[in-house]
Amino acid sequence: MKSTQSNSSNSVRNHFILVHGLCHGAWCWYKVVAALEAAGHRVTAVDLAASGAHPARVDEVHSFEEYSRPLLDVLAAAPEGDGERLILVGHSHGGLSLALAMERFSGKVAAAVFAAAGMPCVGKHMGITTEEFMRRKSSEGLIDCKMLPINNNQGAGVAMIMGPDFLAHKNYQQSSPEDLALAKMLVRPGNLFMEDPAMKNASLLTDDNYGSVKKVYVVAKADGSSTEEMQRWMVMLSPGTEVEEIAGADHAIMSSRPRELCDALVKIANSLNTC
Repeated sequence: MKSTQSNSSNSVRNHFILVHGLCHGAWCWYKVVAALEAAGHRVTAVDLAASGAHPARVDEVHSFEEYSRPLLDVLAAAPEGDGERLILVGHSHGGLSLALAMERFSGKVAAAVFAAAGMPCVGKHMGITTEEFMRRKSSEGLIDCKMLPINNNQGAGVAMIMGPDFLAHKNYQQSSPEDLALAKMLVRPGNLFMEDPAMKNASLLTDDNYGSVKKVYVVAKADGSSTEEMQRWMVMLSPGTEVEEIAGADHAIMSSRPRELCDALVKIANSLNTC
């Protein structure tokens, strides 16, 4: 987990907490971290369990809550009323960890930003977004991704590892060759936790908690993994969600359009001043 803080003359400081997607880690946010720091904000990029530099193996993480624990711990440790405004930013599968954190700590979260991310809704089970993604994505669409058998406390399961062609043609097709090379070197097996009780519980997310947090969806217009149609379907499920669009952004929105994403995040933070 990387956390940085810059001095600011504002009485309320923005603290952006960045959450990566499946198979990735805090490392994928490096451009956005630098841009937000330069704009004077505090930034924490989290490694979820068995991701990035986190020491656990994927088969040692036994539940979605345990996978999300590093994020939940950051929010649990954040003091209330200290003049700091927490803004959660989730990418891809990281949006589901965001949702769990919003439900648990709604009083601490000023806004949640779903950047080309899975965004569940109140009244439906949290895994519906992943199920819909997989329904729309044929096996050919996963190209050279591999499914690895794993065993944990929930029994036999599978983890996914993103193949180099999938990364190149579905995630990073608008990103630089350097960012694609970095991803090929650093991705790790990831568990979607489709059989986890948290994914199947339609009453997990409530209006009073998750539903009370300001939500903004950032649509990646050139996403080759989660189509624009899929992204807007999730927005439709959560009326009142605000929408920002970034043209030319592939699924790895933080790599292909980091400046535009940073500008959108700062715009969202500034809008909180008028709420």
